[in-house]
Amino acid sequence: MAESKLISPQAIDSIFRRFARAEPHPKTELVFTNPFTLLVAIVLSAQATDVSVNKATKTLFAEYGTPEKMAALGEAGLMPFIASIGLYRAKTKYVIALAKQLVEQYGSTIPPTREALMTLPGVGRKTANVWLNTIKGEGTIAVDTHVFRVANRTGLCHTGNPLATELALEKRIPAKWMQHAHHWLILHGRYVCKARRPECWRCLIVEECGYKKKELTPPKAKK
Repeated sequence: MAESKLISPQAIDSIFRRFARAEPHPKTELVFTNPFTLLVAIVLSAQATDVSVNKATKTLFAEYGTPEKMAALGEAGLMPFIASIGLYRAKTKYVIALAKQLVEQYGSTIPPTREALMTLPGVGRKTANVWLNTIKGEGTIAVDTHVFRVANRTGLCHTGNPLATELALEKRIPAKWMQHAHHWLILHGRYVCKARRPECWRCLIVEECGYKKKELTPPKAKK
C-alpha cells in the first residue's frame, strides 16, 4: 500500500505556490564560477554532499576553472584536490576525460542539449538536467534521492524509479512552476522532509501533503 494518497492538481499548485512565496528564487547550493565548473561540481556531487564538494573545489576552481586548465592538470594533479569526496578515484577519471572531450570535440564550450551533455564522461540524465536548469533556465526535473522521496511521500506521484518520477512530475507540475520545481523539492527534502523522519510539524505544505503518517507534534527535547 502506498504511504501517501495521490494529491489533486489543485493541491499541487498550492504546494508550489507556497514554495514560491517562501523562496522565490531557489538556487543550487553548489558553488561554481562558470558553466564548466558547475558541470564539474555536479559530477563530483554524486553520492556526496554539496558541502564536501564546495570545500574541495574552492581552490581547484579558482586555479583550474576552464576545460583547458583542468585537462592539463591531469588525473595525478586533480586527485589531491578531490580526495576528500566520495568515489574520488572514479570521479577523477571522469572529470579529466570530460575536460579533454570538451576541448577536443566542442572547442571548450559545453553542448546545450541533454542528449549531447550525456555523451560526456560522468554526465548522466540527472547531471544534465541540473546543468540545463541552472545555466539555461530550462524547466528540467533532476531526480535525486531527495526529489524521489519528497515526490512520492507527498503524493505528487507514485513511481518506482527516477526516470518515471521525472516524467510524472513533468506531467503533473504546472508549467509556471517548472523552472524552480526541482530546487524547491531538493531543498524541502534536505531540510524538512528528511529520509528518517519528516519534520511535518514545521512543514509549510503539510496541509496539501498526502502522506498518511504525518507527525504534527515535534519530538520532546532530550534532557
